[in-house]
Amino acid sequence: MSRLELIKELRKKNPTLTQIDLEIIIDTFCHDIERALRDNKKVEIRGFGVFFIKKIKEKYSARNPKTGELIYIPEKNKIRFRSSKKLNELINE
Repeated sequence: MSRLELIKELRKKNPTLTQIDLEIIIDTFCHDIERALRDNKKVEIRGFGVFFIKKIKEKYSARNPKTGELIYIPEKNKIRFRSSKKLNELINE
């Protein structure tokens, strides 16, 4: 589902809100999730799941698959998502 489709669905359920209001709500929601993850905090949405940051260790002896050359890969952060039990049950029905 794209951002535009999400706004259309919200518009159907809340006809009193304007298009601009719905866009502000979605943008604020996404921005707050980004800010929390940047601050290395978990974002838990009950019944949906948890977004969290996982540190990926640096690798000194990784290889470039094309050339076989040894390369260094620095430490980095990855965003992970763990779905809730409720969401897993809904998907696997």
